Amino acid sequence: MEMPQVTTTFAVLGPPRGRRGSEELPLGPPQQRAMLTALLLREGRPATAQELVNAVWGDAPPERAVGALRTYASRLRRLLEPDHGRDRPYRLLVSVGDGYALRLPPEALDVARFERDVAAAEEARSQGRPAQARELLRSALGLWRGTPLSGVPGPYARAQRIRLTERRLAALESRLELDLELGDHAEIIGELTALVAEHPLRERLRGLLMLALHGAGRPAEALEVYAETRRTLIEDLGIEPGHDLSALHRRLLTETGHTPAPPAPRAKAAGAAPPAQLPRDVPDFTGRERLVDELREVLLTEPRRTVPMVAIAGPGGVGKTALALHVAHLVRSGFPDGQLYSDLRGAGDEPADPHAVLGAFLQALGVDRDAIPAGPAERAALYRTRLAERRVLVVLDDARDARQIRPLLPGGPSCAVLITSRSKLAGLGAARPVDLDVMEPHEARALASRIAGADRLAAEPAAARALLAACGHLPLAVRIVAARLAARPAWTVESLVGRLADRRRTLAELRVADLAVEAVFQLGYNQLDDAQKRAFRLLALAESPTFSGDAAAALLGLPACEAEGLCEALVDANLLRSPTAGRYGYHDLLQLYARQCAERDEPQAERQAAQHRLFHFYLATARNAQLTVNPGDGRAQNPLLPAAVEGLSFGSSDAARDWFFAEAPALFAAIAHAARGPAALLPLAADLLLLTDTLVTSGVHAKECEQAAHAVIDGAWDRRDARSEGRAHLHLGRLYFYADRFDDTAAVSRVALRRGRDTADLWIVADALALLGGCDLIMGRDEDALRHYIEALDAFRRIGDRYGEAGALGAVARALLALGRPEDALISVEHGLALHQELGGGRTGFGLYHLGVILHHIGRYAEAMARQQEAVTFFRARRNRQWEGLARYRVAEARLALDQPEEAVRDARSALRILRENRHSWGQGHALRVLADALEALEDHDEARARREEALELFERIRVPDAQRMRELLKGSSGCGLSTRARPA
Repeated sequence: MEMPQVTTTFAVLGPPRGRRGSEELPLGPPQQRAMLTALLLREGRPATAQELVNAVWGDAPPERAVGALRTYASRLRRLLEPDHGRDRPYRLLVSVGDGYALRLPPEALDVARFERDVAAAEEARSQGRPAQARELLRSALGLWRGTPLSGVPGPYARAQRIRLTERRLAALESRLELDLELGDHAEIIGELTALVAEHPLRERLRGLLMLALHGAGRPAEALEVYAETRRTLIEDLGIEPGHDLSALHRRLLTETGHTPAPPAPRAKAAGAAPPAQLPRDVPDFTGRERLVDELREVLLTEPRRTVPMVAIAGPGGVGKTALALHVAHLVRSGFPDGQLYSDLRGAGDEPADPHAVLGAFLQALGVDRDAIPAGPAERAALYRTRLAERRVLVVLDDARDARQIRPLLPGGPSCAVLITSRSKLAGLGAARPVDLDVMEPHEARALASRIAGADRLAAEPAAARALLAACGHLPLAVRIVAARLAARPAWTVESLVGRLADRRRTLAELRVADLAVEAVFQLGYNQLDDAQKRAFRLLALAESPTFSGDAAAALLGLPACEAEGLCEALVDANLLRSPTAGRYGYHDLLQLYARQCAERDEPQAERQAAQHRLFHFYLATARNAQLTVNPGDGRAQNPLLPAAVEGLSFGSSDAARDWFFAEAPALFAAIAHAARGPAALLPLAADLLLLTDTLVTSGVHAKECEQAAHAVIDGAWDRRDARSEGRAHLHLGRLYFYADRFDDTAAVSRVALRRGRDTADLWIVADALALLGGCDLIMGRDEDALRHYIEALDAFRRIGDRYGEAGALGAVARALLALGRPEDALISVEHGLALHQELGGGRTGFGLYHLGVILHHIGRYAEAMARQQEAVTFFRARRNRQWEGLARYRVAEARLALDQPEEAVRDARSALRILRENRHSWGQGHALRVLADALEALEDHDEARARREEALELFERIRVPDAQRMRELLKGSSGCGLSTRARPA
């Protein structure tokens, strides 16, 4: 006979509880309850293991998090259905994929019953049944027993706690509205007063309290609630009440017949107290501690011979006024004769007239209106006279330029001046300039925490970091997003990050009340002349974080001197940054704004022409640089498409390399952008990718190299462009080879070889064959290596690429050595080095390196060491750190063979340090191998074994045959074989 089914129910609108029939269920430890509530609130929908790990532990799960979930699931199954198991499958907590789902009827969870009653109340209210709606809401609210999910840890529970609390408040507000609708004004005043105290920033509750007081015949108190609300919002958030509350205030004013009191009569000037005109300090001013201390010292330092002045400049929204007012309030006790303040409106269309400002200052200093001179010179003289021997602080906010400020400066050193401006103010003599930048990340987080609540951000640390990064740590943007979170308790931080993710909508989202980032930027843009506006728009089309003055000239289609002048004008207006001389860049949000201006004001044809000019400039200059570094480089000379401009030229290989490293981010950004752009740019993007060989062999910028290559491959695949696809695969193969990804190298090199043969791209064919030979040699496939290298050598000779021929001769030598033909290897490598030296190219170091390896293996250790030392010098001079490290470990290997173990340890450690910097696992493994042999010679057996074990781990990770030889060595066999038969780089 089937046993009657026992009902299982759960409650989470308070501390979580579970019941099976009349039995209270022990829900287990905190993390187990976190997993259970995450499944409960999904209402039957499955959760993957990763989703549950994130819900319970967030960004810092334990090492065996998934195993812990399995344990919790097993316990919960036994708890929920103790009679089920092997013979009777569990029906409530079921496995779905690698995760779980909790199958319960909706009425088993109090949240579902709460939502059901709230929905029914909304329907009853819409149908004109307010009394029934109120009873349904009372029933729903009666399910609450305190803070939802109380005591449950984890980010998911924290986010749900915020969501559920907001749902309760919304339902409570609806019930209170119905109380007012049904005439219970006086009865709910006490409840509303307590709720307002608990949620002081919730304007809807404030409005309900105003209505309740007004309806209960207490209109003056209702109006005072609004006044208090306004003060609170301004002091805590820096914003005015919203539209609904302001409209309610105006309606109540009208209904009560209230009119504002007239202003108090002004005191006569002669009896006026010292002026105290500073606006209030920012209540939540955050960060800038060191700068604040410096500025206080500047303004208060005694003795002084001139007027101490501070000129704070920066882009809109960076916090200039907030900093100035904060410092002014901190030092005002040092200026007992008063503080003068004027908003000079320099960013607006109608900046303040210094003549009028002087008049206002003179009145504040006790000069009767009728006694103020009419002429500007006379006013300025009287102003300086009044300030002589007085200690007065003058704050001039938002100045347009130095000309507007000069008449307002005191004459004697007893006073001090604080100035803010969007522009860098030249011509102010001894003013201490402050170029204010965005906040540090920790400062931005502290500001957001003060406004939105520290717990709110701590509940979602990764999302909080992403949110502040999306704001570019610009104080105004941080203040806006924090205020939006504070005003919307139901929103998660992640939800706001999502709203900012669409870069076309980012600026529109950075708006709250009367604060808007876009409006602040617009003021600065409006101050520019037409040429500066065009430059501001077009320069934003550069894809890289910074760009050079020459790149700016290409974008603008202007001579370099004109482009530089426009860039410097934008820097002076704080609409561009100049991190180093001759380089420029935007703040992220300013660049978004500039691009919006470009889309609005620049024809599409002009935008595309500017980007094409920039790309052709990079392509032509990269070709010139590559030929300067490697004269005779076949790929740079012959197979590339022509650029539309000449590009920069270089007087030395060092200057060319400097250009490559300085422009690397810009080059890769341009390649990726071109690969996604018009089809005509794709082959040029593939060519530019090939010209970054100097960066690939250095081991630097590997991530950007790979991303750019994949962008070209994706573009080529979409457009069926086999030539570009082959070139990008070749570039990727070279990159993978230097990253010890030998299987990947072979795979993409085969694709490059096929595409090269399909399109008769012979340089790509030759290079792809050489790469395949390198993989074969590393993996111990010596016959295949020699075959591929000889094919590559023949290909280079057929196309007349003597530079490629020289490299291939060294590679053939390495394969011959691996096959036990050292005499043939020596002939080939010497021929290759001689050709390198004849060409004078930048790859002579590789010839030296290969010769050193061959000499070492035939026992000519002193010569081998000399050649490798030359190679170290060569690579170091060219900042090729990866190959410098490889050559240095070969020096250590030769020293050990020459019975110099102490020196070998030194060189091996140096090589290891360099190769770790570049994350070159194969090189690190061999540096560790040589280090271990040298330590063994010094009888440091313990460290020697530790280094060999470390080398074994590296060789196993990259799956090379050296791992097997190292295992044999660790088992006790002699290390000589490995030291003299190491696989070459």
